[in-house]
Amino acid sequence: MEIFIGRQPIFNTKEQVYSYELLYRNGIESNQFPEIDSDLATVDVIVNSYFSIGFEELTNGKPCFINFTENLLMSDIIDQLNPTQVVIEILEDIPITEALIRRVKELKVKGFRFALDDFIMQDDYYHIYDDLFPYIDIIKVDFFISTDEERKKIEDRVKHSFPHIILLAEKVETREQYQEAIQKGYTLFQGYFFMKPQIIRGSDISSNLLQYYRVIALLRAEEPDIDHIAEGIEHDVALSYKLMQLINSSSKRSKSKIRSIKQAILHLGLEDLKRWIYILTYRESQKCKPAGTFNELVKISLSRAKMCELLAKYNRKRNTSEYFLVGMFSLIDALLQRPINSILIQLPLSEEVAETILGNETIMQPYLQLAIALERMDFEKVNDIAHELQINIDDVFEIFKAANKWSDGIS
Repeated sequence: MEIFIGRQPIFNTKEQVYSYELLYRNGIESNQFPEIDSDLATVDVIVNSYFSIGFEELTNGKPCFINFTENLLMSDIIDQLNPTQVVIEILEDIPITEALIRRVKELKVKGFRFALDDFIMQDDYYHIYDDLFPYIDIIKVDFFISTDEERKKIEDRVKHSFPHIILLAEKVETREQYQEAIQKGYTLFQGYFFMKPQIIRGSDISSNLLQYYRVIALLRAEEPDIDHIAEGIEHDVALSYKLMQLINSSSKRSKSKIRSIKQAILHLGLEDLKRWIYILTYRESQKCKPAGTFNELVKISLSRAKMCELLAKYNRKRNTSEYFLVGMFSLIDALLQRPINSILIQLPLSEEVAETILGNETIMQPYLQLAIALERMDFEKVNDIAHELQINIDDVFEIFKAANKWSDGIS
């Protein structure tokens, strides 16, 4: 399933990229905001950035601006984001209330930065600005629709009372506007004069929506069973991949490598996992399901995962969950249609798991090769690897049947 994100750079006075604004897009041809619910548009940008493309790859390590509706600003989705990666844009149609200021103050303590989008001073809010502006980092002023008088009100208020606020001139379309903005004290710039939004294309793994609901049910139990939840996530390649991506992209990025789905759940925490599952379920319910080759690749990935795990258990390996991950992600490049190196660098897998998936020689490699040889009915290779691993050939075929039965049951 192809996904798209609009990305427009924001420049400083040296015309160097300071950051990027991420925008919802639903196709490679369109550079306009499509007709879509604003909440869903923001959720889609966040999910695609975290789970499909990856923030690091998308923004080259620079912060990104994301538009937030009032509803999402007040929700706990923000609590799942890394404040070093995101600048929260407060949309111009959000009313400035005491509740909004409390929320901004609360998130400011957590390290988030804020920008006011398409800002124009309004007489109704003139005095309340004194309460809001101390927590605002950037004000974006639209040079296309604002008048000289409207811009001067903002510039004077910031210059005299809130010098910490950075002024950003947006929709700058000519060099004359750019030079004027510099003279008026603007230090960040965005617009077609510099660059139109680029549309970044990626691939997403569509999930089994029913499996999301199963995991939600397990999470809502009075005493959630971590083993059952881990098993539920392991049944879905997409959900397993998204969990790994989440840990690597979020504020809970792991310094140690993840060796099992259960370890990933414990690292993230049940409450955070529950929130993200709800977010993904909301977003996934809006998407269409792919079929054909894609579904077959998912089924093979699951079968490989189970087979590698069962073979490792047969030989009494201690870290059988890592063998499961090897099989699970062995076809991730085909599913995402991206180079395997760019995918693995975004996943917190152990070095041995990553090296095995890359095809390098490891202790785990023969187990994956045996699973692949069985899929291809390459019986000469099956015999050679089984002999090398000291696994009875009859037991190999029994394990193969058990793995396929398990994956068929999930499918």
